[in-house]
Amino acid sequence: METQTQRPLILSLLFATFLLHLQPIATVASAYPAPAPQSNSTDYIRTSCGATLYPEICFTSLSRYASAVQQDPARLARVAIGVSLSRARHMAVYVSNISREADYGSDHRAAAALHDCYSNFGDAVDEIHGSLKQMRQIGAAGSSAEAFRFQMSNVQTWMSAALTDEETCTDGFEDVPDGPVKSDVCERAADVKKFTSNALALVNSYAAKGMP
Repeated sequence: METQTQRPLILSLLFATFLLHLQPIATVASAYPAPAPQSNSTDYIRTSCGATLYPEICFTSLSRYASAVQQDPARLARVAIGVSLSRARHMAVYVSNISREADYGSDHRAAAALHDCYSNFGDAVDEIHGSLKQMRQIGAAGSSAEAFRFQMSNVQTWMSAALTDEETCTDGFEDVPDGPVKSDVCERAADVKKFTSNALALVNSYAAKGMP
């Protein structure tokens, strides 16, 4: 039978063992600092979007990625490019589908405009994808300031070309009579252009900051 003097000793040993198990947990937790508060990252995105032509669209589309962006301009630019790529891809699929379904009658101008628009957005998708791929390579070990400028120049060139291709799509409908197909395609294309424009603006802001 345990004596009254043994019980405190046993309790002390159990408590000491418990503390030993807690120590590794505390050590691991301290090795991974907590991420920046969500509100700080969201504020950073809102401020950064102020440099774009469409700040509200910019903030609305990117704020959901605040935890991934943190307060990193490179991550913000990559996310913005990724969002614009998704929009351009959806537009290319939409134009492809509508070009097969639309009834042009004797108006071959609408058919030609849709064909050219699909081609333009196909090129835009390739250019935006190339920009995203280049952005993922920036900051690699051993990169120099000169390499950073070269890579960012490529990104800026491709994003600018993508924006031009998207604008060319809507330009092709200038001689097409007004109608539901024309208005819908031009409206959707104009929406995609806003995302591409915002992504380009954030890329330019990142490039202006120089190599991290």
